Amino acid sequence: MLYYLTWKILSSSELDHKSIFIISGTREVFGNYMKEKMAKLFERNFPLLNLYTKYTEMVLKNSWVKVFPTTAVKDIRGYFEASYIWVDESSFFPDSVQDELISVIEPYQTKSNCKIILSSTPNKPNDLMNRLESNPRYFKLRLPYDYGLNKIYSLEDIEKAKQSASFEREFNLKYLGALGNLLTPQQVSTCIELGEQYKDIPVSNYTLKSIGIDPGFSSSSTGIVTLEHINEEDKHIIRVVDCYNIDKGDPNKIVDLCWNIYQQYGYMNVAYFIDGSNRAMVNLLKIKFGESLYWDKIKDFGKNSAIKIRPVNFSTEHRNMLSNLHAVISKGLLAIPEKYQELLTSLRTAYCDELNLDKDKTSYSDLLDALRLALKAYNFK
Repeated sequence: MLYYLTWKILSSSELDHKSIFIISGTREVFGNYMKEKMAKLFERNFPLLNLYTKYTEMVLKNSWVKVFPTTAVKDIRGYFEASYIWVDESSFFPDSVQDELISVIEPYQTKSNCKIILSSTPNKPNDLMNRLESNPRYFKLRLPYDYGLNKIYSLEDIEKAKQSASFEREFNLKYLGALGNLLTPQQVSTCIELGEQYKDIPVSNYTLKSIGIDPGFSSSSTGIVTLEHINEEDKHIIRVVDCYNIDKGDPNKIVDLCWNIYQQYGYMNVAYFIDGSNRAMVNLLKIKFGESLYWDKIKDFGKNSAIKIRPVNFSTEHRNMLSNLHAVISKGLLAIPEKYQELLTSLRTAYCDELNLDKDKTSYSDLLDALRLALKAYNFK
């Protein structure tokens, strides 16, 4: 892009007395590095050339190049026109900056016929580039590794890169998020192997089923995960038999879905574990299942309780639930069929700090919360 913009400036008078904005880096010093790289394009052939530059700014021919760090996106609003705006690695900007970025730069396309270019390695599901995939205003140029095979990459380079767990994201345009620190790639692979091994066994009416529900509020998704405990050849396995990630769903439809799951797997041995902070959703489920609305006075539901809707105090139990999730996976007890890719992605990207899940770094964190809620039904020593 630096070569392209430099060529556009020098090859004609199209960009004379025009402005070019580059947005890159989290600090001015990183943004200034891009400007310096642009200036150094001339060093080899024109070592005596003295360009007019200031910190984060440069004049090339008659064109003004200005670099902004991601923390100063809002400052771009103050200029009258721009001919090009290039945003580098936009998928890795903080979520709050990603939300603001488009509203800041798109008006330039209207008022000065600005060409807007965004380039980035994919980051995580629903990041900026992922959302723009479905935006018809933007032309998409997708460059997976095979476009550069035997050009910028040798086959040997790619075979080495494939050994990395981040290969699909870094080289193959998959929005998977960065690897987390809760689980190793090998542990997630074991979950998949078990899931594929046990996926064709019919769900039994007599096994214990647990359903974790992480209700979404207005700005988040609702995660629902259904687990079944099976005893196969004297080996205890907890397998995922259903998984839903519902974006800004209708609470009444979510309640109907939970009721349908209950009917689908029979009327025995089913328990729902739901984040109790969403009282409205808990009450809707309680009404649907004909249970008392005075649930907050119950201290212990008991293993054999007839109560099916069991609110969980997430604020006091979230660490224990994350620890329990890690223990179940570490012991090779959790089976997740490969088709539940969003749930698997949540495990691969799960990042925690002292058993506090970092939801900004974890993809599909609502599904991971639903999974650890569902695991409250099981207590393995």
